[in-house]
Amino acid sequence: MADAYRVYGGPGSGSVAVEAAMTLLGLPYTTVDAASWCGPDAKALAGQVNPLGQVPTVELPDGRLMTESAAILMMLGDLKPEAGLAPGPTDPARPDYLRWMVYVPANIYSMFLLRDDPSVWFDDPDDQDHLRERALERIKSCWRVMEAWSLGVKTPWLLGERMSLLDLYVTVVSRWSPRRRWFYDACPRLGEIVRRIDALPELQTFWAERFPFEEGWEG
Repeated sequence: MADAYRVYGGPGSGSVAVEAAMTLLGLPYTTVDAASWCGPDAKALAGQVNPLGQVPTVELPDGRLMTESAAILMMLGDLKPEAGLAPGPTDPARPDYLRWMVYVPANIYSMFLLRDDPSVWFDDPDDQDHLRERALERIKSCWRVMEAWSLGVKTPWLLGERMSLLDLYVTVVSRWSPRRRWFYDACPRLGEIVRRIDALPELQTFWAERFPFEEGWEG
């Protein structure tokens, strides 16, 4: 598969959104499990392609490397405009698309770095626990802001009558802390949308392999 993308990530990681997007877009790709929980050598493997040792990292068909999940998703959507998963440059929905595609990693996704490894910032275990708690509260408040905006959108999906990669991105990130049970209660409008993405027939095999609906997964 010389023309395939190579996605460094792992089951349940941020690479899932990228892999799901490639699945929906019909783009050929292979995966390399390089998330920290994928084995003792995974972190080193991630570091070979990304100095920060983070996933997802994507090796493009021409050999170049790309990082940052939102940037990767926006690139993929623009590569296949005929799929209708990303508003084009002149589409009235484009500003909202760009705004919220950047909002999710800047304000929510980034908080998981604080929660996952607070020792980077604090040595004291009590300080680390406090940082985890504050980061979780920040995640919750940022989801509420997005929910409030979404209530003014009178369409089936966040950007219109058709689903977009923004809907997909929110779906994957909302599976992490504070988990879906809180998300459904606090963000019912967003909850309706992510449930529909969960149920897409074309993603059922993918979900089973990369982010399965196992008992208790919603929290």
